[in-house]
Amino acid sequence: MSSPTPFQQKYATYKWRLHRNVLLFVALLLSLIGVMSWAEQEGLSRNLIGPIFLFSTVMLYALIGVAGRTSNADEYYVAGRRIPAFYNGMATAADWMSAASFISLAGALYLQGFSGSGGQAGGLAYVMGWTGGFCLVALLIAPHLRAMNLYTLPDFFSQRYGGRWPRLLAAWAAILCSFTYVVAQIYGIGLIASRLTGVQFEIGILLGLGGVLLCSFLGGMRAITWTQVAQYIILLLAFSIPVTWLAYKQMGTPWAPLAYGSQLSKITELEQRLISDPSELAVRQEFLRRAETYKMRLANVELALQQERQVLEQKVRDLKLQNAEFSLIAKARRELLALPKNELAAKEVWQRAMAENFERAKPLGGMPLHATAFQGDPNGAAQEQDEFSQSRLNFVALIFCLMAGTAGLPHLLTRFYTVPNESEARLSVAWSLFFIAILYLSAPALAVLVKFEVMNNLVGSRFTELPHWLAQWSRVDTSLVEVADVNLDGILQFGELKLGADMVMLASPELAGLPYVISGLVAAGGFAAALSTADGLLLTISNAFVHDMRLGTRNGVETAEGRVILSKFALLAVAMCAAFVAAWKPAEILALVSASFSLAASAFFPGMVMGIFWKRASRQAVVLGMILGLGVTMAYMILNAGTVRGFLNLSPLGGLIGGIQPISAGILGVPVGFLAIFLGSWIWPQSEATDDAVSSSAENPFPGL
Repeated sequence: MSSPTPFQQKYATYKWRLHRNVLLFVALLLSLIGVMSWAEQEGLSRNLIGPIFLFSTVMLYALIGVAGRTSNADEYYVAGRRIPAFYNGMATAADWMSAASFISLAGALYLQGFSGSGGQAGGLAYVMGWTGGFCLVALLIAPHLRAMNLYTLPDFFSQRYGGRWPRLLAAWAAILCSFTYVVAQIYGIGLIASRLTGVQFEIGILLGLGGVLLCSFLGGMRAITWTQVAQYIILLLAFSIPVTWLAYKQMGTPWAPLAYGSQLSKITELEQRLISDPSELAVRQEFLRRAETYKMRLANVELALQQERQVLEQKVRDLKLQNAEFSLIAKARRELLALPKNELAAKEVWQRAMAENFERAKPLGGMPLHATAFQGDPNGAAQEQDEFSQSRLNFVALIFCLMAGTAGLPHLLTRFYTVPNESEARLSVAWSLFFIAILYLSAPALAVLVKFEVMNNLVGSRFTELPHWLAQWSRVDTSLVEVADVNLDGILQFGELKLGADMVMLASPELAGLPYVISGLVAAGGFAAALSTADGLLLTISNAFVHDMRLGTRNGVETAEGRVILSKFALLAVAMCAAFVAAWKPAEILALVSASFSLAASAFFPGMVMGIFWKRASRQAVVLGMILGLGVTMAYMILNAGTVRGFLNLSPLGGLIGGIQPISAGILGVPVGFLAIFLGSWIWPQSEATDDAVSSSAENPFPGL
């Protein structure tokens, strides 16, 4: 047996030092949880537990970021290409377990069940699509990209196809899909920070943004990698404890992913009981009445708006004449101020309210039966057959978009540039799948256990006895929790409680009756998930501006250190822009993230697969494929956006092709991209001059380094 080389000895020493540091971090984290649990028992206020958790975890990330500071290009962009596969898999899992996966995945399964409805794909599609995407990465993408010694994904298009336009289009596409993704992460950061600290949502965004910049600004990929390893450990504990406790509480076993099936049959019985319950029927009738009221208003928006304003103005005058309490007068004034300012705004608000009330007038508040394979009936009436076919089509379409998007996301693929060689890249994907599977197998279990807890224990409680966390979360954002005594019987019915997708995971410790310190840990886990993904996304965007577009180049002279400094300032500017957009609360986290996957799939997947496996793919063809694929996807999303269709006075669902939802638009854009590259490569074959340029680029893809 040959003795180890000096490099192998040095690398083994390096890995031993990493193991020691990670174990030290785990010990510090467990000590923090133990101290906080003891402090809570001794009477520490809940108002302090959240901020302490937030401050402590962010400071840990900051210490890692400061320790990993660098101005070396190799370290900043790809962490020196020396991250072991085990830790790169852990960092990739943290990068992957974004706010959507940690906060919203269990919520999607809670609200949509396994199959969803005709307009929703169902939460199981996310689990299958994202997991299947990693198989595509392992088989088709990661080893080939690592063998090319690149820094960013647009570098692949530059090296493989040559010329300027493939790199520029890839850079702009990376900015587009990454910015959409990072807005969702910063929205999640603001949501959690505001709940932990009690500050306003916008202030929470700024607090979280500081944590992002502390992690990524100084050290780039080197600091981000080790921050993400720490964040994965936190979110693993944060996800595992509530689902394990709920499983033990309900079934007497901590193995939730293996045992939760027994609760599905109980949920099916509870669903049937709630559907026929007289009190639930009364709630549904009230929502139907409200929906019909909005429908009548929409028949003559101008007159209805004028009448509403007159009624509220008269109400304010009557309260003043009666010397009513100030709180009642103030409430009436708020109602008056909340009225839409003009007809267009009133139409948009009332259409949304009408649709929401019609939805909540359905059985179970519009939620599908949890364990149903697909909605509708393939052998039923025409409407049921149409619903079945739409449900199945959207399920498959979303899985396809998530798989192809996973194989095309720039910030994710960059992670596989950080390992030493191709075999480590494959092993890194395997470790990533393992670490992700630990959490993804628990998400369906958590959704089922939370739904059973709500249906069996929370529903039927008196409004005066409801847990305080419902009111606390509704103050953070009314879209997270909505609870009202609709039928005025003083008892909470299932139809009177509306939980947002972003709420189910964050409230699970309080719903399970765990100590508040676990709520702080779960919030810190969600914060870590959002931070870890935001770090990688912001680095990808800043690198696209500076490294891929060559911004800052002057007279053809460019230094590696100068490019790193410019990337840092670009990262800061992009972070501020993303925070500004996130403060508008443009959509739910899961919807924004799903849209970014469709964009990434249509922009990158065809060009990468054809470029790796088909030598005839040409530069002109890939430019055409990227433009048409991304253009079709964006056009479908924009033309089917509710606000756009409302502005153009179009039917809300009239623009859907086969009922495919806008977030799955990539299923249209990806085939268009493949077809355009295939046909374009025959029309404009790769010329010898282009071949020479590509070969030269492959030999020295970074002439400035």
